[in-house]
Amino acid sequence: MRRRVVVSGMGCITPVGKTIEDMWASLMACKSGIDWITYFDATRFPTKFAAEVKNYDLGKYIPDPERFSACGRNIKFAIGAAVQAVNDAGLDDCSSLDPSMFGVYLGAGEGAQDFNRFMGIIAESRKGDEVDLGEFARLGLLRLNGENELQQEPNMTAGHLASLFNAQGPNLNCLTACAASSQAIGEATELIRRGDADVMISGGAHSMIHPFGLTGFNLLTALSEHNIQPQEASRPFDLNRDGFVLGEGAGILILEELDHAKKRGAQIYGEIVGYGSTADAFRVTDIHPDGRGATSCIKMALKDAGLNTDDLDYINAHGTSTKVNDQIETLACKRALGQDAYSTPVSSIKSMMGHLIAAAGSVEAITCLLAIKKGVLPPTINYETPDPDCDLDYIPNQPRETRKVRRCLSNSFGFGGQNVSLIMSEFAA
Repeated sequence: MRRRVVVSGMGCITPVGKTIEDMWASLMACKSGIDWITYFDATRFPTKFAAEVKNYDLGKYIPDPERFSACGRNIKFAIGAAVQAVNDAGLDDCSSLDPSMFGVYLGAGEGAQDFNRFMGIIAESRKGDEVDLGEFARLGLLRLNGENELQQEPNMTAGHLASLFNAQGPNLNCLTACAASSQAIGEATELIRRGDADVMISGGAHSMIHPFGLTGFNLLTALSEHNIQPQEASRPFDLNRDGFVLGEGAGILILEELDHAKKRGAQIYGEIVGYGSTADAFRVTDIHPDGRGATSCIKMALKDAGLNTDDLDYINAHGTSTKVNDQIETLACKRALGQDAYSTPVSSIKSMMGHLIAAAGSVEAITCLLAIKKGVLPPTINYETPDPDCDLDYIPNQPRETRKVRRCLSNSFGFGGQNVSLIMSEFAA
């Protein structure tokens, strides 16, 4: 018999709230976290806004934040979210756990390069393009940069969390673009199901709000350029959508084998019952026009959960606010669910917090579990003009109270043709 996996703790750092409670309150108030970029001068970029995490203080979560001074924002976000999740799960003292059965599986993105410092040192140089390593060393670029370079690596986030909580079990990180943290949750679930771990810290963290990140997505023409009212720029499924908005943050879940959670009297938010993962096997920058990968991914998650197409009460869409993605995700939902797609509410919280890239799926999974717990569905804000190609129920502009939320589907689709679907269910003994 397959071991069951439940969620016993959650934590988040997002542009609309740095705790689970604050994030949920913002979603219910239809509050946008999107505004003008403050981290650097973006006035010459085609996109001048993003969803930043404002006034983040790692010292609120750990007593010695200075030990992580060399780390990027992504790692600091992950630590804050993980401390919240571990405490929420009643695991403040992780010494009660068997460390060999306690692991970490993240979908955490790479850290930001120290772009501003690099450019400042180049500006100091009198040799221009002829700067050599000796000149870089003299100007300080290579001084004490070994650890800084190490912190750029995506797997460092998982390593830091393992060290903080003495998690000596499986320690992994996958970086499958925008599907990463959803895939990490799915794979961590599989580790527990097959008995390789009892407890897993899972989710993701990422920040690409820096000149390199903004430049790259602008060159891909993926970002909104609605430089008038930033709060109105992210408008998933609306006819006038023109691209996604960069966000940043972290979402961490404590996944636990059911009997292990029950023995210690843990709270249970819900159960991970379905996981699907496929590839489009198409162009790496485009979703397949027939939505074949996304369709098969949703079907795979339903099969894994043992559910029918009419068993879903809510779909948390990938819903990026790009023309093609929203259209194809709508098509995939209809092909996977048939007529039941029209009676299943759908929304995208990216309309409020932007796209957290690798961390997006984990925060959206948390949102699904909160919807199950509270019986309210978050809205898609900025939905004003229906798109004939996007003809589902997108919960426009206001949260929706509902009689019962039992099972939620969360979709995550990434560059490279990565597709992941998770199904969260209310816990039933």
